[in-house]
Amino acid sequence: MAAGNDFAQKYGLEILFEDNHVLVINKKSSDISQGDRTGDETLPDKIKAYLKEKYVKPGNVFCGVVHRLDRPTSGALVFARTSKALERLNKQFQEKTTSKCYWAIVEGDPAKSSGKLVHFLKKNEKQNKSYASENESPGSKKAVLSYRLLKKSDNYSLLEVGLETGRHHQIRSQLATIGCHIKGDVKYGAKRSNPDGSICLHARRLEFEHPTSKERISVTAPVPADSLWLWFEKELA
Repeated sequence: MAAGNDFAQKYGLEILFEDNHVLVINKKSSDISQGDRTGDETLPDKIKAYLKEKYVKPGNVFCGVVHRLDRPTSGALVFARTSKALERLNKQFQEKTTSKCYWAIVEGDPAKSSGKLVHFLKKNEKQNKSYASENESPGSKKAVLSYRLLKKSDNYSLLEVGLETGRHHQIRSQLATIGCHIKGDVKYGAKRSNPDGSICLHARRLEFEHPTSKERISVTAPVPADSLWLWFEKELA
């Protein structure tokens, strides 16, 4: 029988952590966290097929979606393998006891090398886009993030972003508001799209409490196999 890694590769999965309760993958920008109007195969579909084959499971396989990443975004994404794990992990994400760190490659560089951004985001459903304002308005939600500049190249900057809230397109909208458009994110003002349809936003690190052992789990997701991403990673090594 093939090794687990071989099974994962067969289904296009890069697994960062796996046990009987939790599965963490490094999401590719082409993957979708849940079904959308494209009808494309979802990550839960792939994971269920992977688990079914690897563990020779009869019948249905459970895979609970704990949180999501936008389709063009890559990085660490958690799934629950049992309903109990899903309930406990959902509670952690709702109560914000998890820790999420993102890397973003942006055009230019911020006016300050580090800072905290506070805006009120309002989602436009038709456009599937969130607009950031410094002033609260009916239907808007407070959005808070912190950032720091990690490295600069000739045309781009690598920012590390920490979220205090989890709003729709929060990082994309807030960074665009301060003139730091994420590379490839034409929806939020980037100069051009990336050839593969991705945006240069990556869920780099994720920490959470294991739902049964209570151990603190920390996972780091390797950056996409793209020359600019790899250059920044090498420069920081």
